[in-house]
Amino acid sequence: MLTQFLSGDPNAAAHVLQLAVALIIGITVHEFSHAWIADRAGDPTPRAMGRVTFNPLAHLDLFGTLALLFVGFGWGKPVPVNRVYFRRPRRDDICVSLAGIIANLITATAFALPVRFGFAGDYADTFRVIVHLNLILAFFNLIPIFPLDGSHVLSNLLPVQQARKLGEFYSRYGFILLLLLVTLGRPVLTILVSLPVGLLSALLLGLPGGLGL
Repeated sequence: MLTQFLSGDPNAAAHVLQLAVALIIGITVHEFSHAWIADRAGDPTPRAMGRVTFNPLAHLDLFGTLALLFVGFGWGKPVPVNRVYFRRPRRDDICVSLAGIIANLITATAFALPVRFGFAGDYADTFRVIVHLNLILAFFNLIPIFPLDGSHVLSNLLPVQQARKLGEFYSRYGFILLLLLVTLGRPVLTILVSLPVGLLSALLLGLPGGLGL
């Protein structure tokens, strides 16, 4: 993608720009929602770190942004959270973890409506990319592998002893499992991400068969 962009391919350039806009919107609403819910739950850390804001610069990660140009997908800076401040740590941690996912689903729906009802105009293609990327962020983050949000949800739903053992396992092998999933786990990603993204995008946008990955 980056090679095509640098060669002056107008289609590649347009697609990179659309992905950049979608990435900025998707990551900003995702990370802001984590920070805002953590702040509401009593943790002063996100606000002290300047993360309770819609300013994209507070949430974008340099390498995640560069990855967008090279592989077409990126990530943001995780919001620092200290569970010690939560009034109900396990419940609040689940709420914080799900907040980003729910925010991406709401954002996808908001940008799909103008496309679905025909008043997106010249922005329809960009809106479709925003919808698609936000759905990918939502379903990908639901996967229960550390450091994805789904791992926090799973850990807090387990009995304390089992959650502790799972945390120890994640601390040793979480990033390795995630790397293996991203590089070698295409069939798993198809089931957990591609299929629900395709089905929901079809529902939201009115596209037969959805968009797929």
